Amino acid sequence: MSSRTERWHDGKWPFPLLLPLGWLFRAISAVRRLAYARGWLSAWRAPVPVIVIGNITVGGTGKTPLALALVERLRAAGWRPGIVSRGYGGQADYPARVDAASPASVVGDEPLLLARRSGVPVVVDPLRARGVRHLLAGSDCNLVVCDDGLQHYALARDIEIAVIDGQRGLGSGLPLPAGPLREPPSRLASVDFCVINGDWLARSPRPEAGVTMTLAAAPWLPVTAAGEGAQPPAPGPVHAVAGIGHPPRFFALLERLGYQPLPHAFPDHHAYSAGDLEFTPPLPLVMTEKDAVKCAGLAPANTWFVPVQAMLPESFWQALLTRLATWRSPHA
Repeated sequence: MSSRTERWHDGKWPFPLLLPLGWLFRAISAVRRLAYARGWLSAWRAPVPVIVIGNITVGGTGKTPLALALVERLRAAGWRPGIVSRGYGGQADYPARVDAASPASVVGDEPLLLARRSGVPVVVDPLRARGVRHLLAGSDCNLVVCDDGLQHYALARDIEIAVIDGQRGLGSGLPLPAGPLREPPSRLASVDFCVINGDWLARSPRPEAGVTMTLAAAPWLPVTAAGEGAQPPAPGPVHAVAGIGHPPRFFALLERLGYQPLPHAFPDHHAYSAGDLEFTPPLPLVMTEKDAVKCAGLAPANTWFVPVQAMLPESFWQALLTRLATWRSPHA
């Protein structure tokens, strides 16, 4: 996340000159959403259930780990899910199918991570409805998880899940570009589930009925083939790289695991070069899984990544599966 976004969240950067633009942005967003709700603009409805994961703030909140957890639980329940993503940072000819060998520079880092970890069909397309049609035409999926699509109202959805970072909350509460909000806090009242990533430490009010999600670290894995068979470094000093929406979350995770990270934060979706990963003194290097999908051919041998798994209460899963059990096709 950029330093400007961080200042939005900590409330120390009010941007008074941007406030008029912020209220204009909020008004336009409200009118657009109303237009879809009233049918003035048409939204395409898929013949299968669509679950949309998103947030109302800019910056990372933990949507990708939640999408992976959703796919895993839905498959265990007998569904055949697929994923549609924006493909931010990629240069694909949309819509595009993503597989484990797709270049991150073409399809985007998060979709590549999703394809490698989930094992389900993944399609990238900024136009989510078109992406869903492409996914369904080329697979046997009977459910779609739309990653980061809460504000893409041209795609009708059956279940909405908003994810909020528990540490930063809603930041200053101001709309873009004066603050971090894509939509007003009242938008959270209309979603089906509000998932809070981590303990609620923010100054803003905690959303009612928010479900707490924690991210559990899995065993470290080597980024390069040269590291296969080696043992991860023992707790101690490491160089830590994070090019995600909120790098401090990753550095804090390493500290909880007993490491002393030397933090190296990069912009979200950063396109790495080999020089970006050259640090002194010589120490093991660890990065997020999202960074690792872009660095296999760049990183030194002693480089690792930390997979994370989203953990949610059983009550959340039962409520979600109950909602899906009552779904009826609009085309029946």
